[in-house]
Amino acid sequence: IIQMAPAFRPLLLTTLGLMSALVGGWGGLNQTQLRKVLAYSSIAHMGWMIIILQYAPQLTLLTLLTYILMTSAAFLTLKLLYITKISTLATAWSKNSLLTATTALVLLSLGGLPPLTGFMPKWLILQEMVQQDLPLTATVMALTALISLYFYLRLCYTMTLTISPDIVTSITPWRTQTNQASTPLALSTVLALGLLPITPTIMM
Repeated sequence: IIQMAPAFRPLLLTTLGLMSALVGGWGGLNQTQLRKVLAYSSIAHMGWMIIILQYAPQLTLLTLLTYILMTSAAFLTLKLLYITKISTLATAWSKNSLLTATTALVLLSLGGLPPLTGFMPKWLILQEMVQQDLPLTATVMALTALISLYFYLRLCYTMTLTISPDIVTSITPWRTQTNQASTPLALSTVLALGLLPITPTIMM
């Protein structure tokens, strides 16, 4: 896509980027399956990559790499907690309370909340769009980012601030043992949360 970007008109790429960000934001609002929420989130992130492709291809690569890191951490934690629906997020704290808190931070990073890693590519993209004299487009993209952040905040609220009424399911998961490797999860989680301080200064 990066090699083909010069062949496309800027208006076409801008329109595709805006539409992808809007569809990804609005589509994820009323979902009950986490995989659908993450799918719409990928559509929204694709919009960010497409809209900046014509102006700064290196930012597209940076956005792609950070998105891979964040989704890897999210999928690994959700797999470890055996969570597939939003309704099961309320019992996640009983399985692993520390991992549940970390998962909430990873989801907020996917939503682009500062000072987490997910804020870095969106910040750089908005800065580049303003430098390209596209303040209106940058404003619309920032508003679509708020829509995506809203449904991630809803996931975090369900995970951390609600308690399942079922007492049995909130006690027994402590007895289950998991033998899954934790090194990839720990590495991806650290990268998904703490890369903002080392933002490349050459792009700022």
